[in-house]
Amino acid sequence: MGEEPPRRTEVNDRLKNQDRRINKELREGEITKGQARELHSQDHAIRQEERTMSKFNNGHITPAEQKSLNQQENAVSREIGK
Repeated sequence: MGEEPPRRTEVNDRLKNQDRRINKELREGEITKGQARELHSQDHAIRQEERTMSKFNNGHITPAEQKSLNQQENAVSREIGK
């Protein structure tokens, strides 16, 4: 399998970073296990949506799809560290 297209890489790198942030906040007692589980669930849904989108465009996502995914990631990001 080849390298991931740039827009997909950016979206997935952000998801990986958010995963690390959630785990860090959980370790530091900033959020509960339930909150972490919900945040991970939201990120998982975004990742699934990204994968579904890419299936319809030969492994790529469009700029509009990337914008939509980024907006969803921004919403989750704001919830981390409240």
